[in-house]
Amino acid sequence: MDKRFGVIGAGSWATALAKILSENDARFNWWVRNPESAEHIRKFHHNPNYLRAVEFDVSRIMISSDVSAVVEASDVLIVAVPSAFVHASLEPVDRDAFSKKIIFSAIKGIIPEVKSIPAQYFQKEFGVPYDNIGIICGPCHAEEVAMERLSYLTIACMNEANARLMADKLSTRYVKTSISDDLFGAEIAAVLKNVYAIAAGVCGGLGYGDNFQALLMSAASREMERFLDKVNPFHRDVKEPAYLGDLLVTAYSKFSRNRTFGYMLGKGYSVKAAQLEMEMVAEGYYATQGLYEMNRKLEVDMPIADAVYNIIYQRISPVVEIKILSDKLG
Repeated sequence: MDKRFGVIGAGSWATALAKILSENDARFNWWVRNPESAEHIRKFHHNPNYLRAVEFDVSRIMISSDVSAVVEASDVLIVAVPSAFVHASLEPVDRDAFSKKIIFSAIKGIIPEVKSIPAQYFQKEFGVPYDNIGIICGPCHAEEVAMERLSYLTIACMNEANARLMADKLSTRYVKTSISDDLFGAEIAAVLKNVYAIAAGVCGGLGYGDNFQALLMSAASREMERFLDKVNPFHRDVKEPAYLGDLLVTAYSKFSRNRTFGYMLGKGYSVKAAQLEMEMVAEGYYATQGLYEMNRKLEVDMPIADAVYNIIYQRISPVVEIKILSDKLG
């Protein structure tokens, strides 16, 4: 019997993943928080708020604003809600409802209420075995999926069969997929790259050029490797797409919300003003504090992540903080 898929979330990534599923002739369930948005998709066949150009064949999609109904109707769930809103979004769901589901996270952050990466969150809060938890990571931007530009996804899960199931379901003529068993490393790398993208944006806003950005990203990849080796000792090559590739596209792309957020900070916006101006969630804002608290115990040398923390949460001037950072990296 074919497994029933479900998508939880209505942002750009959820919409892009729904697009891929619908093009692969999959009938799936889709949770959209706002009832008006759900009705708009049913009536006009596109998401009114994100990637509006993407059209859906709604005859094959069960769209609902009842998250428990979507969970109940699905065997495999893709959770694509910003990390800051995951806990509240899933609060109505019975804690046993997830226990026999396969969960793939498209969340690129730390769940702030429990200070955990998504895999740990689903295991601790809902009792999902780690073999049934995976992550969907890049290098990939939802906007380029919507434009059908050639993109790449890495599907990480300890259970190879589950990883291949999702990789096959998300593979299209313009999306190439690969699999990995490094669940924890891929999740933490997905958190870290958003923080480093903020750093890249701050430096861009301050007027630092490509030469320094190259140095910054080289240092970020080494910093990422140090942290991953400390948190989860596991043989991995951080030059692989799920690590370095995702880091580079997030740090350099015009579609990167985290880079944009950092750029605004570098241009003199306050944190609050930058958030209001963007009207979208930059995952790195929440991830920065979570990583800082994790590293208070681990004591990994992380000058770039520390600099971003100081700018966002200690309100140290970006000019001063990046000058200090540049001296350390040089």
